[in-house]
Amino acid sequence: MESMGINHEFWQGKKVLVTGHTGFKGSWLSLWLQQLGAEAYGVALPPTTKPNIFERADVAKNMTSVSGDIRDIQLVKKEFLKIQPDIVIHMAAQALVRYSYQNPIETYQTNVMGTLHILEAIRECDSVRAAVMVTTDKCYENKEWIWPYRENEPMGGHDPYSSSKGCAELLIASYRDSFFSDEGSAAIASARAGNVIGGGDWSTDRLIPDIIKSFQSQQVVKIRSPNAIRPWQHVLEPLSGYLLLAEKLYTEGKSYAEAWNFGPKPDDMKSVQWIVNAMAQSWEHAQWDLDNSESVHEAYCLKLDSSKAAERLTWQQQWCLKQALDYTIEWYQAEQQGLSMGVFSHEQINKYSHLPTILN
Repeated sequence: MESMGINHEFWQGKKVLVTGHTGFKGSWLSLWLQQLGAEAYGVALPPTTKPNIFERADVAKNMTSVSGDIRDIQLVKKEFLKIQPDIVIHMAAQALVRYSYQNPIETYQTNVMGTLHILEAIRECDSVRAAVMVTTDKCYENKEWIWPYRENEPMGGHDPYSSSKGCAELLIASYRDSFFSDEGSAAIASARAGNVIGGGDWSTDRLIPDIIKSFQSQQVVKIRSPNAIRPWQHVLEPLSGYLLLAEKLYTEGKSYAEAWNFGPKPDDMKSVQWIVNAMAQSWEHAQWDLDNSESVHEAYCLKLDSSKAAERLTWQQQWCLKQALDYTIEWYQAEQQGLSMGVFSHEQINKYSHLPTILN
């Protein structure tokens, strides 16, 4: 069975190791892998927020979850050798821009050295045939231009978070050329996604969680940069790209071992103000105001060119931005009503991918 290009049968029984599986994107990916019938494993620190989707959606129920820090290379190598994964999807990261200004050393240690540890573990684990190393759209040297960035644009990064991800990209490319060029070695690719939204994100200093929390408590949401443009997309969009890419790496090898963008269509690259106004339509008494407090530097305009993924992976956006916002709001409202968010999350994956649920 195939859906949106993802081969359902391919994933059944595959050993897939996800780093960062306790996070927002990692939890959604873990649920999807479980639904595809994969033998899912995860290595990550405990969730950083209360509440969090990992616990709310009971993500650990149908996978093997290991609590560990990717900055600990001995632990990472030990778990790889114990699990013997077929596929690795590396998502563990310090992923917040403003936090990176307050904790630059932790940010570089996690995003650069942590990535190095994963690559070293792959080198020593013969079972791994494919690895998707997830970075970010912010890895590019941002010139604040209106054109979307392509995969061959130079790496950069003004803030420590963006810079650390640019460093990770250079590291991945170096290791691919130095240690994974032989035919029998693992096929390694990097993946760069836009600003993901969806149910279950309670991170601090992120637009959608801030909006949701303020609207639910009938408070005025404070917005820092209403005119800033970002490549918004539902979390399942880039995850579908990671799955498609992993399949290609596993089945066809080195010809797909390169960098890939997974961003929304040009019409869905909207301003922060557009997002707030669109979400306000779903709540009574919803209000927002400009946050005039002193703020750190953040990019104004950032767009991605995903034409390569569309052409070579047949990857395409399933939900427009309006649908993405509707499904996001629907998730938080269901959570507030006390529904089973594991079941609800699997239902949203079904709606996106048109795949049947095969969990016990």
